[in-house]
Amino acid sequence: MAYLAKIAPSLFVLLWSTGFIGSKLGAPYIEPMAFLTVRFAAVLPILFILGLFWVKSWPKDKKAIGHCIVTGMLVHGIYLGGVFWAIKQGMPAGASAIIVGLQPVLTAIFAVGMIGEVISRKHWISMAIGLSGLGLVLGPRFDLAGSGITLVTISVVFFSVIAISVGTVYQKRFVPNTDLLAATFWQYVGALLVTTPLSLFETWQITWSGELIVALAWLVLVLSIGAIMLLMLLIRQGAVSQVASLFYLVPVATAIESYFLFGETLSMIQIAGMALVVGAVLMIRTAPKRT
Repeated sequence: MAYLAKIAPSLFVLLWSTGFIGSKLGAPYIEPMAFLTVRFAAVLPILFILGLFWVKSWPKDKKAIGHCIVTGMLVHGIYLGGVFWAIKQGMPAGASAIIVGLQPVLTAIFAVGMIGEVISRKHWISMAIGLSGLGLVLGPRFDLAGSGITLVTISVVFFSVIAISVGTVYQKRFVPNTDLLAATFWQYVGALLVTTPLSLFETWQITWSGELIVALAWLVLVLSIGAIMLLMLLIRQGAVSQVASLFYLVPVATAIESYFLFGETLSMIQIAGMALVVGAVLMIRTAPKRT
């Protein structure tokens, strides 16, 4: 467990960044809310079976279960649902990624207000540097010609970022001792409570292809189980503002992966932005934690 705690931040960034790759593979074959609903529904039986062997104590208190469900609605259902919906309406992925880049800053603000976490001046400066670097990384991907950039889509994505920011702090405050696997199971129940009703407004026309099956398998096993449990572990062990700073690295990792997998180019400005982001996260990770 001690070794896992050391490599968890790097492993989380690597796994979480592949969510874009999996979504890009599966998107042409299924609508967004149906995609998320199938993904979340597939996770539940796997987690339940794993829980039969590894969960020592399932939460029996209705309040504890309720907190897990609320966390799942915020972190998975509203966040992913909002971003997927906005992109489906034509909002460029690069534009949404810039708004999502506000998450570490918003999480830090909510952490101060909700759990009294003290953020040092060095931490705030590091987040500003990280945000600037993120702008350089994502700037070339921002396409103003996209007709999907509207007040509605921008508002939906921004609300989604608020949801995951609040959900991250909420999990730290109200779900501190629940078994990670059991908590994750109930979180996906909460996620389904959001995406299932919304998916009823879609046609549910699914074209089953090799790409969709591979994408679903990857998103279910690697993202929805592996990466999320790592995130819950990181939140439990550290200051949420420091954990949130890792999300600065996700677009950087995704840009590098896209370079190798899809041949997308990287400019010198993007590389400079990546260096700023990495430096900022290193500063944040070494900043003293005070609560």
